[in-house]
Amino acid sequence: MKLEVLTKNDNQEVQKYIIKGIRQYINFKNLEPGDKLPSERMLSEKFEVSRNNVREAIQKLEFYGLLKSRPQSGTFVANIGIIALNGMIDDILNLEDPSFKSLVETRILLELKTVRLAALRRTEEDLERIQKALEAYKEKVLNGKDAVQEDLLFHLAIAKASGNSTMNTFMLTITPEIITNFEKHHVCDKGLAQEGIKEHYEIYKAILDQNPKLAKEKMKIHFKTLYQYCYNV
Repeated sequence: MKLEVLTKNDNQEVQKYIIKGIRQYINFKNLEPGDKLPSERMLSEKFEVSRNNVREAIQKLEFYGLLKSRPQSGTFVANIGIIALNGMIDDILNLEDPSFKSLVETRILLELKTVRLAALRRTEEDLERIQKALEAYKEKVLNGKDAVQEDLLFHLAIAKASGNSTMNTFMLTITPEIITNFEKHHVCDKGLAQEGIKEHYEIYKAILDQNPKLAKEKMKIHFKTLYQYCYNV
């Protein structure tokens, strides 16, 4: 019977179990860089978990550069020595979930960089995407509706406009969890949503004018509540 994932913590434990199993397989079979792992189906049967669980574990190891998947070919051990691979997997297994405050701090640092790059590199398509998200946010706020998702899309559109795929990936990873937990952690007052319309527009205008310094300053102003939360200022 396959393990069922019921909660986020359960999912993390299942992932750790699979990652340990993959490491044991690599060591037992003396696999070297370029050697192929069994298929997702075979690993699923071996570890008695779902294929989706196996896929997520492989994607995590691929993210850290330990495995490499090739379409229609399978999953292979990356170009890394076995000692380094074992050490990195130990580190991955011991990683702790970041606190909400550390995620917020990371977001501040990251977005101050992405907004500068967006102002320098934005295309007409990027501007259209940012403006569309801005208008959607404005419409929801003015109608008294929750605009969390629209706020998220606005910031993700800016990250995409930065032209840096790594930063964009980080934003996609951390921003949704931060924004959806604002109310839970009492970070933002709902009354700030109206003010957010003006702040979003000023950020957009600075990007439109290709003024990276102003774009960064406007993003800092937009993040004033987050600064207060993180640094008590």
